[in-house]
Amino acid sequence: MPLEYLPLLFFFIALFYSSVGFGGGSSYLAILSLVLADFYEIRSTALVLNICVVSISTLVFARNGVLKPRMLWPFFVLSIPLAYLGAQIKLSQDIFFIILGVALILAGIFMCLRYLQSNLISSEFTNSRKALLGGSIGLLSGISGIGGGIFLSPVLHLLRWKDGRIIASLASVFILVNSIAGLAGLQMAGTFKIDTNLLLKLVLAVVLGGIFGSYLSSKKFNLKVLGILTAVLIFYVGLRLILKFGLDLNI
Repeated sequence: MPLEYLPLLFFFIALFYSSVGFGGGSSYLAILSLVLADFYEIRSTALVLNICVVSISTLVFARNGVLKPRMLWPFFVLSIPLAYLGAQIKLSQDIFFIILGVALILAGIFMCLRYLQSNLISSEFTNSRKALLGGSIGLLSGISGIGGGIFLSPVLHLLRWKDGRIIASLASVFILVNSIAGLAGLQMAGTFKIDTNLLLKLVLAVVLGGIFGSYLSSKKFNLKVLGILTAVLIFYVGLRLILKFGLDLNI
């Protein structure tokens, strides 16, 4: 894939993912793995782009009064330090993408199941339960190189915790803080690498995509439709990673 097509492609990925509160890190990783040779540059670039997109989503959710800090803070108590530690774990490229692929396939399945549910019944979580769930997914996010909201959101939907917009706002903040912690972990481990010229072009593309996607999420579009479509995309990305890095098939 020619590098000049990346900004346009990443614009649409950011638009699509940000509309349901995600940053798009999983797709950035998958696509960058096709065009970049340096594994650590792939992880670092994806995390920076994640931060750019979900920063916009977080601001939009906050401006529209969707963010509920008192309700959300326990999710971050363990997730931030564990994401930082997880990012310092050094894996081979093949193992890294196989782990990511399996996690994305499961996330896609869980998301589809959630959006196919007919009745939405909100339930309460204790702070300790929030902290344990956030910590476990924070560790996975650090290892996998993405913010973790893509794992947290479908789990919360299946457990019927609050409505979709509150979960989407939590996913945005969760991705933001864990991506920052992940970058710090990469820096500490000496594995943070970027191509500044390429990164600037991609940042501009995902920022524009994130602005449009966040607007759709907060105001205009059917979240159920977007959720199902995003779940299918997540499943597809995960399957492609397994086929390529697990079975050495480029389908």
